[in-house]
Amino acid sequence: MKTVTRKKEELTKKIKKGKSADIITAAAYFILGFILSSCFVLRSASPFSISFISVSKRNGFLYSALGSAAGYLLFCPESFARYAVAVVIVSLGTFAVSLADLKNQPHLPMLISFLSLFATGMVVDIKTGAVTMQYALTAAESLLGLGGAFFFFKAINCNFKRFRFKALPVSDLTCIIISCAVILMSLSRLTIGNVSPARMTAVLIILLITRYGSDKLGIILSLSFGLSLGLESRETVFLAGAYAFSALLAVLFCPVGKWSAALSFTVSTALFAIASGSQTGIYIALEAMASSIVFALIPSAATKKIEEFFHGNDDITPDGSLRKSLVVRLKFASSAMTNISECVNEVREKINEIHIKNAEKNKDELTEEEYISQEIINAKTNEIRVVASDQFFSIADMLADLAKEFDEAEYFDNIAAGRIRRLLGEYEIYPKNISVIEDQYGRVRIEIMTNGRETMLSRADIQKEISKICGRNFEKGKVTHFRDDSMITFAERPNYSFEIGFAQHSAEGRLCGDTIKLVNDGKGHSILIISDGMGKGGRAALDGAMGAGLLSRLLSAGFGFDSALKVVNSALLVKSNEESLATIDCASVDLFTGRVDLYKAGAPATFIVKGSRVTKCELSSMPAGILRGIEFAKRTAVLSSGNLIVMTSDGITETGGEWLPALLKGFEGVSCQEIADTVLREALNISKDKKEDDMSIIVARLK
Repeated sequence: MKTVTRKKEELTKKIKKGKSADIITAAAYFILGFILSSCFVLRSASPFSISFISVSKRNGFLYSALGSAAGYLLFCPESFARYAVAVVIVSLGTFAVSLADLKNQPHLPMLISFLSLFATGMVVDIKTGAVTMQYALTAAESLLGLGGAFFFFKAINCNFKRFRFKALPVSDLTCIIISCAVILMSLSRLTIGNVSPARMTAVLIILLITRYGSDKLGIILSLSFGLSLGLESRETVFLAGAYAFSALLAVLFCPVGKWSAALSFTVSTALFAIASGSQTGIYIALEAMASSIVFALIPSAATKKIEEFFHGNDDITPDGSLRKSLVVRLKFASSAMTNISECVNEVREKINEIHIKNAEKNKDELTEEEYISQEIINAKTNEIRVVASDQFFSIADMLADLAKEFDEAEYFDNIAAGRIRRLLGEYEIYPKNISVIEDQYGRVRIEIMTNGRETMLSRADIQKEISKICGRNFEKGKVTHFRDDSMITFAERPNYSFEIGFAQHSAEGRLCGDTIKLVNDGKGHSILIISDGMGKGGRAALDGAMGAGLLSRLLSAGFGFDSALKVVNSALLVKSNEESLATIDCASVDLFTGRVDLYKAGAPATFIVKGSRVTKCELSSMPAGILRGIEFAKRTAVLSSGNLIVMTSDGITETGGEWLPALLKGFEGVSCQEIADTVLREALNISKDKKEDDMSIIVARLK
């Protein structure tokens, strides 16, 4: 029983809500029809109310027709009979079109509006024996009715949800503006002591849109409002140029402040008014002054709301955006590469099985040397297929890393990018592309692509202005050169910096088998790398340099640690016929938070020093270049200001390394380079009478 009662109440509410909506709709159509009938152009023509009836919806055209008839009776009694007949004709035509459900395109409403005005006008002109000029005016009025129907149709049928999110096409937006301008022109007949509230409203809207919306929209508004309000009479025709030029001046002065924009608009309009020499011009100048003062005095809370309406969703990337599409495509490509790798692996296993069966079958027919030779060839071929399969896996991981990076770009600030482009234009720098990217952690980076080797961007004053535009402090730009272009990246200045010291010792000749790399990924991470090649001397140096070099390049390009390790591992596996391996030790430090991620592939322990406490981070893992499918062993720690991170190759700790934690406790206030040199000297003293290995150490202090 309660359920039935509740459903009845809900149904009653819906009916009441529907009735209220119908009443509001009917009132809106009636009022608009009434207002538009008061809009006169070319002295005595009033076509826009007829245009509005022709585009009215099925549930509204009758009310717009009644409103139009009432308006023509009040504002145009001498021509009421002609316009009343036009209202009847256009109403019948609109009703017929709505019954046939043919109102998806503006062509029929335009034709109905044109014919109703042209037919009634011609009948009156013929009956009254009008002169040629009157026939021309009738034709012009009919064409205005046709154009008005087009603009009204587009305005009524556009998607206002898209308008809210600024995805509306410029053509539809222009139609909305022109429709509003026609309504304002109708209201301009209502004056208070020669002062028009409609013209004051127009000036206020132009200034608000120009200052808090967009330059382009402000100019379109000024042209539309100026033209429509200027057609009211000969004394106001100068408004067509006055509003447009004044809005252009306001655009130029908007960066200085709203008072400057208001003053420039008022002075410009006043000059046009004085030049017109009409009595109405004085009142138009006073209207512009009053509206400009109101505009300048609007409180910041209200202007923020206006600005949010136009720009509040600029940081929201729609689901169908290019970025989302790119992320989806990269994920699909990654999945495809994984499938290819699995297929290659399955084919490899089947081919390997066939080779084994054939080898067993033909074993008796081959000599021992031939059999061994064939086995070596099959093993090498199988190894190449294994590496090929792993390479497809690596590519899949790299594509997934790129997809993740694009997905983590929370939004692209196109407004800031446009301001930076205007700033650079003042220095005669014209970039090919500017991206202002904020990631999911709120960190901003700027990427500017330029032709050739642009050097002006390194200027301190330009960087200072860019920081002011984005409201962030940026580090000095990092330049990456391509063939004919350069990429300049400005990363947000992090909370911490690194003091770094390192030292090395070569056990055989001048070439050290250890390679040290320091990488800044441009996203607030500082990456420390030590790669130790197998053995010592030139061959070890090659393996170490190959491991660290490949890894650092891939990490700098934005790929993840795991996918980069797979590429390094595959490269070492196919480098030569001889065994080739390298240990890889990485520490990635987030300079915004102090978090450090340790990645180890066969590398010795890392030490974290916090005051007098030393923590040994030791992880079990395999070096790169021995087996396929190796992975980093990982661990996470958090550093604070003054903490040390100490990374070494196995040459330092080969004697056991028990002495190192005790030594690291006594370096409070000592520079990182001094610590690195001291540790290396101590390691050399301990291993003086033993077989030496290459030695490397990195000491970094968070500041």
